[in-house]
Amino acid sequence: KMAAYWLARSLIHDPVEYKKYTDQVPGIIKKYGGKVLARGGRFQIMEGPETFKRFVVIEFPSLEAGITCFESPEYVAAAAFRRSGAGVVENVILEAGEATI
Repeated sequence: KMAAYWLARSLIHDPVEYKKYTDQVPGIIKKYGGKVLARGGRFQIMEGPETFKRFVVIEFPSLEAGITCFESPEYVAAAAFRRSGAGVVENVILEAGEATI
């Protein structure tokens, strides 16, 4: 199986509520074999809209492992904090593959 990468872009509206989500996520990710490669930190938008202000990259052993984590009851419960208006997030889980570009 190929590794997969969970890519998240977010815009936080309520840092206090959003932190209730981010405090839980590292342990959940680890439980499903994920490893956080980048979380927050400096960034430079090179092209496109500057909508999002926080970026996260998480590596999983497979696409299935990433999807299982995202759909797990514990992640869904944690995500409820941000989904209640604390922030806007765009999540994609991408399987690593042979580059064709």
